[in-house]
Amino acid sequence: MSYAIIGFGKIGHALARAFARKGIEVSVATTRAPESFASDAAAIGPEVIPATLADALKADTIFLAVRYESHPEVAKALSTWQGKTLVDVTNTYGVPPEELDGLPSSKYLARSFAGARLVKGFNHLGASVLDQDPAVKGGRRVVFLASDDDDAATDIAALAEELGFAPIKLGGLSEGGLLVHSRGKVWGPLIFKDLIKFS
Repeated sequence: MSYAIIGFGKIGHALARAFARKGIEVSVATTRAPESFASDAAAIGPEVIPATLADALKADTIFLAVRYESHPEVAKALSTWQGKTLVDVTNTYGVPPEELDGLPSSKYLARSFAGARLVKGFNHLGASVLDQDPAVKGGRRVVFLASDDDDAATDIAALAEELGFAPIKLGGLSEGGLLVHSRGKVWGPLIFKDLIKFS
């Protein structure tokens, strides 16, 4: 299984560190040349591989960590998203609901990535919290996952476990997923909630 993170801002850095902590190789890419962020990637660890967007999109599982407005550009970079698992880490705070046809943002975004197995996840934590080791005082930091594809959610839950997090599946995007979506200028009720799960 291969992994990539598209977007290398604060959230992208935090995700890359999560992979590096566990020694799991991950490609990172932006729309810029990889040379422009190679030193940032190297500072995190040898597991973090700077790549072109085209090369990163060859991965099986792709974390979309760009600004929401940038997602169409990423979507157009592949002729087909069939067979890909896409983890939507974007947030749409401030985007009027009518611009999303009244849909949860991930359902609207999924239209651009037709064929991909889409999971909303890792987006409810701020970058400074996501950046921390998920092992906390004998527990593990919770990440919420929502998807209309339960198999995809199960796969990403397994990856979250491997990265040291405690995944909690919320159900479909229009059901429990609404808890981690923003609508207009209202955050979903679980966004920014930093929860720790103890065995």
